[in-house]
Amino acid sequence: MEYYPTQKRIFLARLYEKIKTEEFISADLKIHELIQQYHKQIETLAIDVPLSLPKCMTCTLKCPGYETCTEPEMIWMRDTFAEVNKEKRPKKMFTPYTQRCVDAYLGHQLEENFEVQHALGSNLGPLTARARFLTRRLQLRTLEVNPKVSIWRIGNELRVNKSHLKHHRNTSTGEESRKSFLQHLSEKKNVFIYQQDSKSMIENNHAFEAFICAYTGLLEFLGKIQERPKDFPKKESWVTLPNLD
Repeated sequence: MEYYPTQKRIFLARLYEKIKTEEFISADLKIHELIQQYHKQIETLAIDVPLSLPKCMTCTLKCPGYETCTEPEMIWMRDTFAEVNKEKRPKKMFTPYTQRCVDAYLGHQLEENFEVQHALGSNLGPLTARARFLTRRLQLRTLEVNPKVSIWRIGNELRVNKSHLKHHRNTSTGEESRKSFLQHLSEKKNVFIYQQDSKSMIENNHAFEAFICAYTGLLEFLGKIQERPKDFPKKESWVTLPNLD
């Protein structure tokens, strides 16, 4: 994605999709080669999976158990779930070997209840490992993005129908939802998207969410993102979220 500040124009310059392993060339290597083509032009690389591990997976201290651990991350998690359990039934407990503070924050402390998977849960675990493997070799500033939250907040500002924002992954109505979002964005935010790329994103949600990542990266560049909460553990990773407004 390219941004021209003088004209305040945004271009989706290239969209690559369905990158697959072929014989002795891995999809990972293909991704690296694509990124290296633009290396000197890239401001940031935005990725839609966790880029950090849960505290307990990197801690080297003697473990007293997370019920009594005094590390800031564990204290924050206990306090957060104590508040959650005042209203939730049955009561919930966190799992510090699969879950990060930011996962709990996205799931329980935003304006909407977003279903957030754990960084090392069964679905995201392999993708978290892959993202860390890929970024090790890149000399690039990387951002973690949650597409669900980005779509919700950007879409609300654009006044996209809320049902479209909640169902962009739906197999039956997702295409209509993605089409509506892209139309609003093009009309109201001066975003230029080639017709073929727009068609690809309407038909393929992975391509659509990749675009959302790039757009969120642009918002970060423009300083239009939510700051980390003051009481959030200082050493814990954060995720790039568009401002509410």
